[in-house]
Amino acid sequence: MNVFLVYIRDEDFYSVLSGKSRGSKHDDGRIKVTAMPPLGIQTLAPVLRQHGHRVRLFDTCHPQMKSSHVAEAIKEEKPDVIGISILSTTTYLTAKKFVQDIRAAASHSAIILGGPFVTMNAKNILQDCPEADCLAIGEGEELLPDYLNNLNNPGAVAGLIWRKGTEIIINPPRPLIQNLDKYPYPDRTSLPIDYIESLPLDIPAVLSMDKFCTIQTSRGCPFSCVYCGIPIVNNGKWRFRSAEHVLGEMQELNDMGYRSIYLTDDHFLINSNRIQDICNGIIERKLQFKWGCEGRVDSVGVRHFKLMQQANCNFLAFGIEAGTQKVLNRLHKHQTLQQIKDAVSKAKRSGIERAHGFFVIGSPDETKEDILKSFTFAAKLKLDTFGFNRLCVYRGTPLWQEYVDRGIINDETDWYKWFKCSDIDPTVVPSEEINKIRMKGYALLFAYRIFFRTINTLKLLCTLGKHMKISDMMKLLFSPFIKRQLSCKAELPCASQN
Repeated sequence: MNVFLVYIRDEDFYSVLSGKSRGSKHDDGRIKVTAMPPLGIQTLAPVLRQHGHRVRLFDTCHPQMKSSHVAEAIKEEKPDVIGISILSTTTYLTAKKFVQDIRAAASHSAIILGGPFVTMNAKNILQDCPEADCLAIGEGEELLPDYLNNLNNPGAVAGLIWRKGTEIIINPPRPLIQNLDKYPYPDRTSLPIDYIESLPLDIPAVLSMDKFCTIQTSRGCPFSCVYCGIPIVNNGKWRFRSAEHVLGEMQELNDMGYRSIYLTDDHFLINSNRIQDICNGIIERKLQFKWGCEGRVDSVGVRHFKLMQQANCNFLAFGIEAGTQKVLNRLHKHQTLQQIKDAVSKAKRSGIERAHGFFVIGSPDETKEDILKSFTFAAKLKLDTFGFNRLCVYRGTPLWQEYVDRGIINDETDWYKWFKCSDIDPTVVPSEEINKIRMKGYALLFAYRIFFRTINTLKLLCTLGKHMKISDMMKLLFSPFIKRQLSCKAELPCASQN
């Protein structure tokens, strides 16, 4: 069968490079984008090809892969099935409009939607988006080939939600995949896009122009932070690929010329033996790329930071979230301020080039004083980069359910929305006040970096200056002091939705 796989982007969360960073556009239509690659559809494509299907990939960050272009391709190639990946709440309305735009051209094609947001909101989506034929719940490596084999018998496909006339049928669920080693490595050659390494959450601050991609070596997270929906999608389980399988993919990427890799695992630092095996394998194979990952400060992986650095790890991102124990406890982080200090210090002592801290402000029961304490705490940590975003609440998280129970959110009417807690929760400092405090906090952070970490700050600015215009750097540096609009589009969502 002929299959189209489409990854839908929210245009606020990527940048097509221009000017100093871009260079010339290639004749083959390649572009450079500061964004994470669409690893979901890249993973599914070779799986479907193993089953004998033809696959074409689309990523809507490409200016020639918008809905009108995909509609034209549909008319020309007449795919049997169009699979559309929806990562999070922030892309749903864009995806819904995309489906509406291509439906006329795809009158003879089945449209199936998948992705984390679909998994958590399936029945609502099928009712809200009549142009879609069915939804894939959970992981697609087994579900999608099964669906293609049963286009005329959708009731036989576990994990599928589909239409039977006006009735919505929910098939039995499909269990989580246990053996993640049995699938081929993702397709990183079909899309005419060069994904450029930038600061976390697709902030348009270019870190290098090295050939860049992502790897997922494990899935899920066993922890239960109140703002995170990852445990719901993965049933609170953490599953992993073997070190041998991961190293095989890394060897392939190294041989393809990739020199910068980011591990998209929700929690890479969770298994001591596996970390050692992967790092020792990188060293023994003399792989040349630099790599980074994220994890918790209370992980067993903290003890292996030196080995990770020896294996070319140059970036670590920590979900710190707050600088007071009160707020950490409210968020159910189950970590201490001392663990945060120890992990960041250990990373820098081990020679990790860049340590990043994710922080959220505007949490329930957090005071103005608590917010300022988070900035003061961050200033004293040996972080190289940091982000302070207002806490958002998404359907599928424990915090969403708390707000439903408190009557703040209506689950039936608000399911496709996301909210800043500071806009809806009376126990949270209002957004306008938070923006004022954040300006003050960033001023403190910048002053501390200039006077007490001068050399590190200059090194970071030099790194950014290699690939960014001065005007873009100034815009980035001064953005915290520009008055924010109080809409959901004003800033990036919190780290749990990566």
